[in-house]
This record gives sequence, C-alpha cells and structure tokens, in this order.
Amino acid sequence: MKDNQIWKIYGTAYKEMTVRLLKSTDLAGRIRDRKRRICIKPNLVCPSPADFGATTHPEIVSGIIEYLRENGFDSLMIAEGSWVGDRTSEAYEYCGYRSISETYGVPFIDTQKLKSHVIDCCGMQLRVTDVVDEYDFLINVPVLKGHCQTKMTCALKNLKGLLPNSEKRRFHKMGLHDPIAHLSGGIHQDFIVIDHICGDPDFEEGGNPLVKNCIMASADPVLTDCYACYLLGLRPEEVPYVIEAGRLGIGSTDLAHAQIVTIQGADGAFRISGPEEDGEEEARTEQNRVLEVAYAVDEVDSCSACYGSLVPALIRLKEEGLLDQLKDKIAIGQGQQGKKGKLGIGKCTREFDYCVMGCPPDEDKIYRELKQYIERQ
Repeated sequence: MKDNQIWKIYGTAYKEMTVRLLKSTDLAGRIRDRKRRICIKPNLVCPSPADFGATTHPEIVSGIIEYLRENGFDSLMIAEGSWVGDRTSEAYEYCGYRSISETYGVPFIDTQKLKSHVIDCCGMQLRVTDVVDEYDFLINVPVLKGHCQTKMTCALKNLKGLLPNSEKRRFHKMGLHDPIAHLSGGIHQDFIVIDHICGDPDFEEGGNPLVKNCIMASADPVLTDCYACYLLGLRPEEVPYVIEAGRLGIGSTDLAHAQIVTIQGADGAFRISGPEEDGEEEARTEQNRVLEVAYAVDEVDSCSACYGSLVPALIRLKEEGLLDQLKDKIAIGQGQQGKKGKLGIGKCTREFDYCVMGCPPDEDKIYRELKQYIERQ
C-alpha cells in the first residue's frame, strides 16, 4: 500500500473483511519485525453498541488480531480511554472488548487509569498517558463519524483516547483544533483501519447511524481525514485541525492525487479511482441536526461529553415544538465557570440561576429538566 492510497472493502462479514483488507495491503510487510510490540487503538468513546454509530466494531479488532497472530506477531495490546464523563471499563464490557481480550489473550489497557507525562508534539507540549512508551507500532482503528463540535472525527482526533482526562479537558480550553493537529506530531500512527460501517454523520456518541458496510485502510492520517471530510460532505477547510496537521507535515492534504483502491470479488481483484469516481455518496444530509439546534446554545469550551448530551436532548425538544419556546440561551462549557446567568448545563454553570447539574448530566436528565423549565416560563 502506497502512502497516497486508501483501500476499501465492502460487505457484512466484518472480521473476514478486515483480514482480507490487511492481507491486500500487506500490513505484515509494513511492520516487518515480529518482535515489535503492537498497540491497537479503537474508539470506545462511550458504552454504546457499535451499530449505534459511535464505537469501533469489535469484529474489526478481532480481524486485526487474527491477521497479526497468523503472521507471527504475538506482542499485542489494546489501549483506549473513553471521553470525560464515562468510564472506559463500562465500554470495555458493553462493547464486547472483554470478550476480545479474554478470547485472544490480548491485554486491554484502560488509559483512564494510567499515569501520564509530557511530550513534544511539533512544538506544543502535551500530556499523554504512559502507554505511548509501551509499544513500537500503533494501529489506529477510528470510526468515521460526525462530531458536534469539530464537525468530523476520524484518524487524527481518535488519538485523544491516549490522553489523561485532565488533558482532554484542557484540549477544549485550547479550542480543540490546534492540540488535535499537534498530537499526531508526538504520537505517530503507523497504520489506520477505518470503521466506516455505520458511523453517525452528526454525533460522536451515535444514535443516527448511516450504514455503509465499509472498512478502509491507510497509512496517512491527514489524507484519511481529508477523505473522511469528503464522505461527510465537508471541505477539509471546515475542519481546521486537518489543515493544520497537514501544515505541520504530519500528512498530506492533497486529496486530488489520492488513489482509492476498492477490493472487488473473491479473487483479489481491485479497482483504483480518484475520490470523486469511487462511487460513494456523500453522507451529509441537507440539514445537519447539530446546526438545527445550535442557535439555542451559548457554548464556551465545553467538553464533548457534555455538549454531546445536550444536543440530542435539544433535538427531542425541537421535535416536540418546545425548543422555540425557550426564552433564554443555554450556557454550557468550561468558559462559563464563575459566571452568572439564567440557564446553564453542567457543573461549570452551577452559579447560574438554574443549572442542570452533572459532569456531564445525561441526555434524559437534560431533556426532562429543560422541558420543565420551558413549561414553567
């Protein structure tokens, strides 16, 4: 596989598809040394089933492990840390990763429980968990999906799971885009297997899956994210961390010269095309659900878990015809700490006249309390 290529395979036998994809792209030849310690990094942002469009399908990780074992690689680990507000241990159980760990004898590292240290990431000092010093080759396994704050998340942003929670919060204070771009300058992605099976085009927490039944592989995280933008109907310029990562030399933004290689049939045949000729329709609908309710929110440096709980609650209220009756803006985010106001979401707005408490409060709690607030106005 060349660095300007993104390989794709379609179907519903996800484990078998993954094995075939890795054989076709010769992952073993890229790793070479059978003694190298290999880390597999899925996306377990929250305890949500993969078919909701938020988390990495466990069959993909099983396929990666089986392929690696068949090719003589035995020093394997899985590492991940859920977003702030959820426990990795719950996603580990709920999303099928305990079964993977026990079936294959591959240790699962919960990065929320690790110590951390500072590394240089293209001139930016960022704190990462100690697991980044415990492997020699990183296989990133993100879900291609939308994001309520950055519009899109795939290869570059998925590395946030290797950060301690305190640094995840700091990323939001820093505006997300710059630190996400710099992070891959300190944590190198050696190979990327993209879960494009049914990612939610709106939310990183899932709930509105768009079925594509596709798994992809690449070696360039920036090119991967440029292609992800295309598939979501976005321009890379709309996702600043993608362009910034390209500027930092982490990868290429030259999607026009990328080759999309689609595996076809059972005989090893494949078709090479440009991004615009590969036949995949854009995933984005004419109206983005996040944008439909964003007008009601005063957001300043909010954590993804908190904002991700607020948006679906607002969508429910809008569908019931209640959101447009709300007279006050809803404040949310770390930038609201210590401020006064009428209506806030999360512990950061505890000084407001009315606050839906939690860190983060869940969607149902936000929905119920906002509905009561609107009805009492």
